[in-house]
Parts: sequence; structure tokens; C-alpha cells
Amino acid sequence: MDRPARYPATFMKLYNEHNPAPNPRRVRIFLAEKGISIPLVHVPMRQGAHKNPEFIVKNSLGQVPVLELDDGSTLSESIAICRYLEELHPEPALFGEDAWQRAQVEMWSRRIEFALMSRIGAVWVNTHKYTAHLGTQYKDFGEASRLRALKAMHWLNDEIGDREFLAGERYSMADIVALTTIDFATFIGIDMPPELTHLNAWHARVSARPSAAA
Repeated sequence: MDRPARYPATFMKLYNEHNPAPNPRRVRIFLAEKGISIPLVHVPMRQGAHKNPEFIVKNSLGQVPVLELDDGSTLSESIAICRYLEELHPEPALFGEDAWQRAQVEMWSRRIEFALMSRIGAVWVNTHKYTAHLGTQYKDFGEASRLRALKAMHWLNDEIGDREFLAGERYSMADIVALTTIDFATFIGIDMPPELTHLNAWHARVSARPSAAA
């Protein structure tokens, strides 16, 4: 359905799951940084609620988060949801204020997802007890992905260096993506090595923001 860029929804709700689910948390942190309040609808994934026919109608992939507008239209994928909300609530700009900043935020968000989150996800699916019921676990692949995730953390530590935030001088969506990814890694047993001083310092800074508790 075609829509104007700033569709004036009068009511929204976010289909959500509690921590440690990283993708819904991205949106909650984004909302907290923006000062936006949207009703949350809990979708208990451990009970399979995200695979119920009623939910599949909202997202055929059976994943959260999903943003539902007042006319029943739905939007899934955490970055897409946050981009939509940024259009409606541009301040503070969490995707960048000009072309260069927006490109930096995009670059770092994609780097985190490809270089780090994809490996962490492979560990989660192939080694963790909570995902054992989903199908065959390829333990060797999972453990190899653990090593690749740690290698990516070393790379990220060097890239951050002394920068305060990931994509430049301002806190952005890239920091949200990285924070939720690294915290999920900790949950499944991939801790940040203590010698990664830049990464640990960055993590402490962004974790101290009130939004991190969302």
C-alpha cells in the first residue's frame, strides 16, 4: 500500500519481546532516546506466540518487532521501524543529520550486523540449549562462529579507538545496533575480552545512558 512519507498515524502499537531478544530492544532504546511512548504488546516467543497464525498475518516471517498502525498496516524489521519513526520524530536525529552522517550510521549498522551479529546468531542457533528444539544444531559450525565473533570484537575495538561513539561524535542508531548485539552475545556466553579496552569503554558509556534500560 502506497503511503506519503509522513503518514499521520494517530495510534500505533509495537509487538515486542522482553530481553534478551535484541531486535525488539533496538526499537525500545530508540523510542527511549526519542522520548516516544508506544504501547507494547508482549509476544512470548518461548511459548511460540510469534508463530501463531494470528501473528503470522502481521509478519509472515514470524518475527518481532512489528509496528502496527491504527489502520492495521504493519511494518517489520527493527531498522525499518526506527527509520519510519525518525521520519515522524526527526529530533534528536539518530540516523544522522546530513548525507555523510547518515552514510556513516548506515555503514556501521551494516558492519555490526554482518561482521558480528551474523556470527553471534550462528552460535545461538547451533550451540544454545534454548534453540536445540528448532532443529539440527551444527556444533562445529557454532563453535567456529564463536571464534569469528570474538575476532570481530577485536576488529571493532581497533576501529572504535578513542571515539566516543561508533559512527562519529554523536550517539546514533549504530550504537543501538552494536549495544544490543554485544549484550545478546554476553547472554549466550560470548563475553567481551577484557583486553579490548576501547570496546569496553564504549560499552560502558552507552550502557550508562538511561535508554539502555529500555
